[in-house]
Amino acid sequence: MSTHSKSGKLTPMSLAGRRGGTPVVGLTAYTAPIAAAMDDKVDFVLVGDSLAMTIYGESSTVGVDLDTMIRHGRAVARACKHACVVVDLPFGSYQASPEQAFMSASRVLMETGCDAVKLEGGTEMAATASFLVERGIPVMGHVGLTPQSVNTLGGFKTQGKDEAAVRKLVADGKAMDAAGCFALVIEGVMEAAAREVIAATSVTTIGIGASAACDGQVLVIDDVIGLFAAFRPKFVKRYASILGEVETAIATYAEEVRKREFPGPEHIFGAGR
Repeated sequence: MSTHSKSGKLTPMSLAGRRGGTPVVGLTAYTAPIAAAMDDKVDFVLVGDSLAMTIYGESSTVGVDLDTMIRHGRAVARACKHACVVVDLPFGSYQASPEQAFMSASRVLMETGCDAVKLEGGTEMAATASFLVERGIPVMGHVGLTPQSVNTLGGFKTQGKDEAAVRKLVADGKAMDAAGCFALVIEGVMEAAAREVIAATSVTTIGIGASAACDGQVLVIDDVIGLFAAFRPKFVKRYASILGEVETAIATYAEEVRKREFPGPEHIFGAGR
């Protein structure tokens, strides 16, 4: 069976088949132009609930709702012709029951045109993930540092620092693997802990602040291109620093307007006639 769609677009099954193969490349996107720019260069695009922080200036991801995720998911899905598009289920949209999760996830798939959803949690969410998968909804799991649980985790803290925490991570990974997730994000965990999760599972693992031994990696696009000068997590490699260029362009524009250098004749309709 082909793991690509007839159009050549990557599917959840494409990613599921990448365990131990060529590393999977993932990035977040929240808008159509950015999604289009990365579409042919990555394997999957994640419409992350991190947009609560990157787009809306919230202090955590818990401040975004389902309607907001759907609006951004629709924009990204429209722009992607190659990459598999995954949309986060936001806080409060799936934790109450498997039935609530199904209603939320089905809305996301129908209203955005995306390929899969992602939800956070381990053993406590395995039954919900299985419920969705059994009903035709591809699920990407997410264990380790789960940002929606930041209030109970005591902040954005690295996970898997002691034996009990590692056992919990392994149990979480195995539960989501058994639930039928096509891929599993492992975030913010110690190297040794991540490797134990990988060894204990058969699912395609995607690291973010986890081991290089994962089957792929995902990062937040704003971190990769240096859009936030003050925020630079240890696990991020900055491949560009566009904030300075943006600030320079804005300052130059403002100066030219104040000096009446812009707009020039070439920017005005009918000028010189």
